[in-house]
Amino acid sequence: MTVKQSPLKDCFVIEPKVFKDERGNFFESFNYKTFKKNIGLEIDFVQDNQSISQYGTIRGLHFQTGEFAQSKLIRVAKGEVLDVVVDLRPDSETYLKQFSYVLTDENNHQLFVPRGFAHGFATLSSEAIFVYKCDNYYNKTSESGILFNDKTLNIDWQIPEKDQIISEKDEHLPTLEAYLNS
Repeated sequence: MTVKQSPLKDCFVIEPKVFKDERGNFFESFNYKTFKKNIGLEIDFVQDNQSISQYGTIRGLHFQTGEFAQSKLIRVAKGEVLDVVVDLRPDSETYLKQFSYVLTDENNHQLFVPRGFAHGFATLSSEAIFVYKCDNYYNKTSESGILFNDKTLNIDWQIPEKDQIISEKDEHLPTLEAYLNS
């Protein structure tokens, strides 16, 4: 496993060692000892989530607040997504900065997103199976988010506007400015 620091503090790209032969491939998607050694954190993942999305789907930008904040270990089991994170930690040296990374079933890369980040993704392939571990349980009352097309963040989701599929809930999330002033 190779771990690389992303441009955002405490957010890492993880490249597992993939073993390939005529049958296909094999890789270890998570090993606590290896994760702790390379990331330097003791994380107790308690919940696994999976979504299936079609091309053009944009999910996000989501996060949990307060005692229900979540760190996530993200990967794509099928397809290709553009994964986007925004550092919302006021004390961080990368506060309000963003990072995008393409995760695919070909590269098998993973992204570790610490607590205090907004997260979203855009489905770039015809279909994507998106899988992630969380270190805290989902709590509806702690759910929050930022509008995916916030003008301040100006994220390039790599999906033409005419092809974007957004949930009604995500279309009504606050702008970054409104969230910060709430």
